[in-house]
Amino acid sequence: MDSQKIADELSAVRSCHPLVHHITNTVTINDCANITLCTGAAPVMAAALEEAGEMAAMAGALVLNIGTLSSAQVESMLIAGKAANACGIPIILDPVGAGATAMRTEACERLLAELNIAVLKGNAGEIGVLAGAGGEVRGVDSAGCAGDLAAVAAACARKYGTVVVMTGPEDYISDGERTFVVGNGNPLMARLSGTGCMTASVVGAFAAAGTDLVVSSVAACAAFGRAGERAAAQARGPYSFRTALFDEMANLMEEDLAAHADVKKADTI
Repeated sequence: MDSQKIADELSAVRSCHPLVHHITNTVTINDCANITLCTGAAPVMAAALEEAGEMAAMAGALVLNIGTLSSAQVESMLIAGKAANACGIPIILDPVGAGATAMRTEACERLLAELNIAVLKGNAGEIGVLAGAGGEVRGVDSAGCAGDLAAVAAACARKYGTVVVMTGPEDYISDGERTFVVGNGNPLMARLSGTGCMTASVVGAFAAAGTDLVVSSVAACAAFGRAGERAAAQARGPYSFRTALFDEMANLMEEDLAAHADVKKADTI
């Protein structure tokens, strides 16, 4: 994928400043709001049943994250999701901990069945579970996925008719036909809670501004990973890295992203 095309996606986010509605994880909600701002978009967190649909209808994207799941939250997600679908607004689903408990797995399956999910963003364990490829999840953390990761991402995309973003040391993005691998990032990103949730927010911001969900998702992963690389160069440990990550995302220049985006096409089955 052309690196300038990736940089142009970042420019598009900052030009249109889209509203990204979140119904998300209470552990990481503030980080999600701030990374959305640092990306160039505007966050709103509105989970109440009484307003979830109305808020979703005015957003550029809807991010659903089941990290701190409840039955009431699922109902709110369905209301918001149906409103987003009716307006043609892309929905990003982060299936946090899918496979760890029956409740989480069933909630994901219900959301995927009842809503048109534009992007399914999860780690290898979560995507493996949902693809039926033997993913393993410990609590809300991935313990890996059997098989070729690019092929699993592509198979999951075909199964649900969505774009899949499988995050990890490398990120795999696929719509079942086109599959790309993003190599940007740093191991410190795995030592903080919330970087996966933040990835979903960044993917949502890019989806709201873009026209091709594969391209926007690749660009989102490359941009966030590049910010992680720059942050790691000045960090003394995980928490100084966290602060630097927000700064570097806010300060990331299109020229830097074009020069350093590590994206290649993957062969899939």
